Amino acid sequence: MNSKINALLQLGEFLKEYKRDTHHDHEFTKALDKAYQANGWFDTDQLDFALKSWGQALQKQLIENWTDSVALPVNNPKTIGLVLAGNIPFVGLHDLLCVWLSWHRAIVKTASKDPYLLPAILRLLETYAPQEKGRIQFTDKALQGYDAVIATGSDNAARYFDYYFSHVPHLIRKNRNGVAVLDGSESTTALSGLAEDMLRYYGLGCRNVAQLFLPKGYDLDLIFGALYPFHSVIQIEKYAHNYDYNKAVFLMSDIDFLENGFFMLRESLSWSAPIATASYHYYESLEELQSLLEKEKERIQCVVSELALPGAISLGQAQHPQLWDYADGKNTLHFLQNL
Repeated sequence: MNSKINALLQLGEFLKEYKRDTHHDHEFTKALDKAYQANGWFDTDQLDFALKSWGQALQKQLIENWTDSVALPVNNPKTIGLVLAGNIPFVGLHDLLCVWLSWHRAIVKTASKDPYLLPAILRLLETYAPQEKGRIQFTDKALQGYDAVIATGSDNAARYFDYYFSHVPHLIRKNRNGVAVLDGSESTTALSGLAEDMLRYYGLGCRNVAQLFLPKGYDLDLIFGALYPFHSVIQIEKYAHNYDYNKAVFLMSDIDFLENGFFMLRESLSWSAPIATASYHYYESLEELQSLLEKEKERIQCVVSELALPGAISLGQAQHPQLWDYADGKNTLHFLQNL
């Protein structure tokens, strides 16, 4: 087990220190370039942010805190099928690392628009721990020969996954999004963090804030002011196309909204939002709101707030999950341990 922890530490150090200008001929850099060519959302800024975030996460104390409650390695390794999403860079890395740490084997089907990043990470890991070579395989075909499955997709895909993989133990993840709860006392710094929570990865991640809960009378100019430093996002062609399209849909559907030239807010209680948009909803009391959040917890990936709400994290931390912040709140290591 120590060899695996050491390999993770070396990976974390590499990701934390990685710089394109000093690694321009590195195989890893070539994989990043291919990833951007395959998926225009994976530009240098988003990739570098994701790399640094993982570099910060893969630290000795954090890894030990993460794995402390799990008996690893497992006694009876099995073959795990992984069906991964491709909405943001390295989105499936946590699942891959869980399987890798547990000593199970894996057959990995990456998203069609993200076939390069995780194989590049695995090559690094196998450099640091060569004795692990061959335990994880990638495929572009239908999964075969698996004993259990972890799959991530849309709500529609999840219904299919539940049926298709019903004959084996499975962990299926669906659509979720982040929500923010404000009370008007937030500092400028905190609101800047909220803007990051909303627009990092162009809003494509399951932890991006799509729904704002506000007290009545809240000044929405505070939100737009916090978002303004991101105004250059409209220069990104894919983002601009989505902004124009969604604005046209709102106009043709007679949906009232506010906008600042690159982002739109509409009053609605909605747990997801199209690119370049977010919804806001006024709450009567925090007690009533907490009841709503508990009732709808299956739709929520994370809650960001400066208020003392159960399970909430600080504004600006949505895209910096800890290793033990499992997607959909389902402990992947426990699932793998109990197979």
